[in-house]
This record gives sequence, C-alpha cells and structure tokens, in this order.
Amino acid sequence: MRTTCRWGWRMIEAVGLTKRYGAKTAVYNLSFQVRPGVVTGFLGPNGSGKSTTMRMILGLDMPSAGHVTIGGHPFRQLPNAPRQVGALLDAKAVHGGRSARSHLLSLAQLAGIPAQRVDEVLGVVGLQDVAKRRSKGFSLGMGQRLGIAAALLGDPQVLLFDEPVNGLDPEGILWVRNLMKKLAAEGRTVFVSSHLMSEMALTADHLIVIGRGQLLADMSVTDFISANSADFARVRTPGTDPGQREKLTAAIMEAGGQVLSEPDGALRVTGLPLPRISDLAHDADVRLWELSPHQASLEEAYMRLTQGAVDYRSTDDRLAHLQPPLQPGQPGYGMPPQPVVQEVPQQGWYAPPPPGQNPYAGAPGQQPAPGPYAPPAQQPAAPQPSDTTKDAR
Repeated sequence: MRTTCRWGWRMIEAVGLTKRYGAKTAVYNLSFQVRPGVVTGFLGPNGSGKSTTMRMILGLDMPSAGHVTIGGHPFRQLPNAPRQVGALLDAKAVHGGRSARSHLLSLAQLAGIPAQRVDEVLGVVGLQDVAKRRSKGFSLGMGQRLGIAAALLGDPQVLLFDEPVNGLDPEGILWVRNLMKKLAAEGRTVFVSSHLMSEMALTADHLIVIGRGQLLADMSVTDFISANSADFARVRTPGTDPGQREKLTAAIMEAGGQVLSEPDGALRVTGLPLPRISDLAHDADVRLWELSPHQASLEEAYMRLTQGAVDYRSTDDRLAHLQPPLQPGQPGYGMPPQPVVQEVPQQGWYAPPPPGQNPYAGAPGQQPAPGPYAPPAQQPAAPQPSDTTKDAR
C-alpha cells in the first residue's frame, strides 16, 4: 500500500517484517516507521537483527514475510535509487586497489551523477587531500569517511548508516554527530545504528530498539529513558556520626523506600520522592549533607530493557549470579525487612526490568532469555534468531 502522508515519499515503513535463514529467525514480525526531519537511532544487542533489517530495507535480502518500503515503494522499484537513498552498511566494501576518488567516480558514473559531485563529497568528509591514495592503505576511520561520502554522493533524501562512527577519533565522532543533525534538519530521513549509547543520546531524537529480532521500543529518546529507568535520590549524612545514617536508613525502609550504599558512603534511595526523604530525615532528627536527584542515562535505560536479549555474556558477569526474589514457601519469605544497607553493585550492573515486563512473551519462535528473571519454559524450544547468521547483528 502506498503511503499518502505528507512526508510519505521520504518515509521508511516496515510492516510485519520477518527474515528466516532455515530454522533460524533473524527478524520476527517487525513493524516501524522512520520519519524525515529527525535522527532515528536503531539500537539492539549484537545478533538482534539490525543489519539484517537494514539489508532488507535496501533490497539486499528478501523478507520471508512482511514488507518494507521507502516512500511507499520497495527499494528495487525506486527509479534511480542512488539519487534517492544513500547507505553505509560496510565501510570495507571498497576495492583496495582503487583510490578514494576513483571509487566514488565509478559509483557516480553508474548512477549518472556528475563528476563534480565526487570532489564535493570528498571535501565534505575531509578526504580531499588523500583522494588519490589507494583505499587499501586507509585507516578504519578513513574508510568510514569514504563510506559516508559514497552514501552522500547522490544527494539523497533518505540515508541509512550502520555504525558510522566506528573507528573515528573524537573529532570525527563530533563531525558525524553534527552531520547527522544537519541532514535531518534539512528534512531528510536519517536512520543510524550504533552501540555507543552516549553518542546516540547526543545525536538521536527518536529510537527504535529491537532484541532478538523483535521490536522492544519505538519512541523518543526522552520517553525511552523515562520508561526504562529507575531514577534515584542521592543522600548523604554527616560522616562523623554513623548512627544518623542508620536512623535514616531505617526510616526510609519503613516508609517503603529502598536503600543501597555507594562506595563513598552516600545512600542511593529509590521508591520515595525527594520531599518525602527530606521529611523523614527531619522527623528522625537526621542532618543531611546532600539530597540530590539522579536521572538515568540512555545507556542505563537501554541496558535495563535489553539485558534479557543479550546472547553472549561473560562468565564473570554479576548478572549471572543474581538470585530471583523469594517466593512463598521459601525460607526467609515474609520476614520483615532489616535496615541492612547493601552495596551498590559494580559498574555494568543494571536493575532488572520491572515485574511483569516480558518483551518476548507470546512471540512465536522466541523464548525468554535464560537467567534469574526469566519465567520457566512452558513449551519446547522453538527456533531462535541466530547471531552467527551472516549480517544479523
């Protein structure tokens, strides 16, 4: 069905997109829209199906079910597609014996693009001084710049970038960030995948997050952080009087709050608003040296949502040693909480998803990730998306 909205001719739309490789399912029933005018980040763990999805958008892989269109048409039906869609999927997809300029010139001639445009994009990506060098001598960052130049060659309105900042130095990362924002501000559709959460937080306006080939989130960056994070208050009492710390801890836990101890002696409090914590401290006659709010980062929110979709995990990962909450009938269940403050886990640990959230529930061909927060299997194992499948990432 052809899209009829105002920006439809620039919009990417996937409907029920599924890709199977034999018994392996790389992408399952994926539906989303990528609109122009904003930078849309495409996130997911390794093996989640990001690269496979991008390849299906560009007609390099055919879907097993569903469809994906650009401006209401499959990519292969777009007239002079390089003038309408630019993409960087693999920066190494260059003949090493060709110079940067020769590589771009061959692409331009195939698409009927004037040679003058080749010199323009070389200047845009900063490779004008090495235009005559063979690409096999390029560093990873230089190869990324050449790939971006190829994507910009036709001055397209729709752009897809798979890990565009991989191998770039800080100056290059800043340049890519500003370039993405500039392209989106011109009304273009910009779809970019990355594993650098700190960079996506500064670059993307909207996020599409997938895990094991399924859609986990489709929302703005602000809404995503709010929906998948647990904000907390940082509280500090006088270090010279440990008794005040214990008094405040007991008062907070009695009021329904949760307390963790930070390495510097401060308390991390969740479950209570700041005014309530202040009132509890006042009622307990406890002086506060610090009472400050903390908002989660994009990385924290992302890790909290996707930790169950990670297929490769270190045997030293603290998540592997966490125990599930006590159930009725287990020793210790129902006992009143004690004001014993646990230490904040090491960096890299993230709280599990809120109770009841299981993004994989009910999806044919998918099983919940093994771990302390996954429910017991209710049916025989079904085909899983493959991380070893070529281009599924």
